[in-house]
Amino acid sequence: MKPAQHLLREVFGFDAFRPGQQEIVDAVTDGANVLAIMPTGGGKSLCYQLPALVRDGVTVVISPLIALMRDQVRALTEAGVAAGALTSGNSQEENDAVLRSLHDGALKLLYMAPERLASMGTERLLRNTGVRLIAVDEAHCVSQWGHDFRPDYLRIGALRRALNVPLAAFTATADAETRAEIVEKLFD
Repeated sequence: MKPAQHLLREVFGFDAFRPGQQEIVDAVTDGANVLAIMPTGGGKSLCYQLPALVRDGVTVVISPLIALMRDQVRALTEAGVAAGALTSGNSQEENDAVLRSLHDGALKLLYMAPERLASMGTERLLRNTGVRLIAVDEAHCVSQWGHDFRPDYLRIGALRRALNVPLAAFTATADAETRAEIVEKLFD
């Protein structure tokens, strides 16, 4: 049994992948740059969480919603996965604990909002803590034609180049023009 399939059962409690998930998980695990368009409720988060557990180093997850980040970190932590989030909704003590865990090499997944990339020290922090993959949730937000344009998403491509790591981008909706812009902004 492949490591991802074993973890799918042992950590997440699923006996099988949903349609399309295994191919995406395999590509992300192998270090390919991936843009995945999957329906809401289609299991996008599993497609970056599983590779994060299989791969060495830390996976940074860029997500626009603090509540979603908190829910995912809570669920991962309850499943025994070392995950944390650096958010404006955290107390200073919570952010300090996440930074200590990151510094100690204890985290596998680090969630943050795209706005955190504007901080001068974020790239240095990520470079010094063994980031090996960037996952982008709600990747349509990079597009000016997307329904929720967030300009700080435009910093993600530069971060990927600076860290020289693969990137996996996920969204539930993206027309051809939006997909082209996502690829241009994040992968080129």
